[in-house]
Amino acid sequence: MSETIGYLLNDSARLFRRAFNARTRDTGITALQWRMITYLKRHEGIRQGPLAELIEVEPITLSRMVDRLAEAGLVERRADPTDRRAWRLYLTARAGDMLGAMRPIAEKLTEEATEGLSAAEVDQLVALVEKVRANLSRRECLKETA
Repeated sequence: MSETIGYLLNDSARLFRRAFNARTRDTGITALQWRMITYLKRHEGIRQGPLAELIEVEPITLSRMVDRLAEAGLVERRADPTDRRAWRLYLTARAGDMLGAMRPIAEKLTEEATEGLSAAEVDQLVALVEKVRANLSRRECLKETA
């Protein structure tokens, strides 16, 4: 029986997360926290609500993550100048150092995950998965506006 594309993508992501968590256990950073930090690097100054939507977690879950990362000195909350009830999130210099130290771990894992594929095949895989993601994102956007 051939596996569906959804099953293969989901199971591959699960295995990737598990391997990442095993390799970064001594850093105290989980794959979900890494994902949050990398999104925050791309969207510094974002509010907690929109960031929770981006990484698809409940706002309370994100709030707890931010609490832990703030205690670790990796993230800081700053008051939103346009809304005194809201906080904007920023990475600290320590987070930048940590990202730099963890990047080789993520790159090595990606290398191992794509072992046996040529550079052209890796490029093609990335392009195809990006297309699947764009298709699904577009459909989600269409569904939300309907």
